[in-house]
Amino acid sequence: MSLSVSYRVLPCRGSLSVREAGPTEPPPPRLLDRVRAAVRLRHYSRRTEKAYVAWIRRYILFHGKRHPMDMSAPEMTRFLSSLAVDGGVAASTQNQALSALLFLYRDVLEVDVPWLDGIVRAKRPQRLPIVLTREEVRAVLRSLHGVPRLMACLLYGSGLRLLECCRLRVQDIDFGGNQIAVRGAKGDKDRVTILPSVIKQDLARHLDTVREQHARDVQSGAGWVELPYALGRKYPNAGREWVWQWLFPATRFYREQATGQVRRHHLHETVLQKIVKDAVRRNRQAGDSTHAPPFVRDASARRRPRHPDGAGATGPPRREHDADLHPRAEPWPIGGAEPSRHDVGGVRNAVAA
Repeated sequence: MSLSVSYRVLPCRGSLSVREAGPTEPPPPRLLDRVRAAVRLRHYSRRTEKAYVAWIRRYILFHGKRHPMDMSAPEMTRFLSSLAVDGGVAASTQNQALSALLFLYRDVLEVDVPWLDGIVRAKRPQRLPIVLTREEVRAVLRSLHGVPRLMACLLYGSGLRLLECCRLRVQDIDFGGNQIAVRGAKGDKDRVTILPSVIKQDLARHLDTVREQHARDVQSGAGWVELPYALGRKYPNAGREWVWQWLFPATRFYREQATGQVRRHHLHETVLQKIVKDAVRRNRQAGDSTHAPPFVRDASARRRPRHPDGAGATGPPRREHDADLHPRAEPWPIGGAEPSRHDVGGVRNAVAA
């Protein structure tokens, strides 16, 4: 292979000298690519990466495509003020834009900018959450069927967030211990929550259906699933194992461009949102419910802020717990072996026990 050589004429006293230059260096990465690399280096979530890139692009376009190195506190303050005054955004949205800009200057550009400490964050007001009563929750759950009902019961009975419920895998369900392992939740932290006993049989039948679907996918050359981090390189066949499959898989396939694998993603969160919203709308028209939001997690209800009318004043009454949505004590027979956590093939036996 021939190597192209370029020459550059250098000024010299009394004469001209010609120097042979080396191979052409690759161009430096673009600013937004540097932002993505810095976010992934710190293991931030994909949604954080998407939000930061969007805010930084919007900040640059707002100032006529000027480079951030040529701007400082006045330009940043003008951008944030425009969001609040002209855009009418909430305080949390304004603070998210500020966090993206702080990340840009401190962690991407790595410039010493003492004026960043003087940037004022918008004060987030305290709001009272809307919590449905037991009757309203029952009215919503009665309107749901199939997979949306299972997911809604997990949201209400287990205190799962929406994305936590969508990202559950088969191995996260422990029928023997009445537990659900939530992996990589908010803040990339794991935790364990309860499995509502009222949906154990329905969930077991759902797992049987998903397992049959997975077997058909494997026979057709598909059956792959996305794995966290670099687990797919360490265990090349783990993407087809049953325990790693999504608890609520999507109805369609997609092909991963990097590996060529035909995969199923988990059910998109908007599917449940739309179905619950329609159910609430029908209940409101029928007079069974007056609130539009679906459910508030148990953890949020326990950490509800005090009423703003006075110090120590109590807020609205807390939601009462449904006894039939929480697991009861199910002692195993003396001398009997507890079913294995990952023995999903014998799920029905574990539920019957």
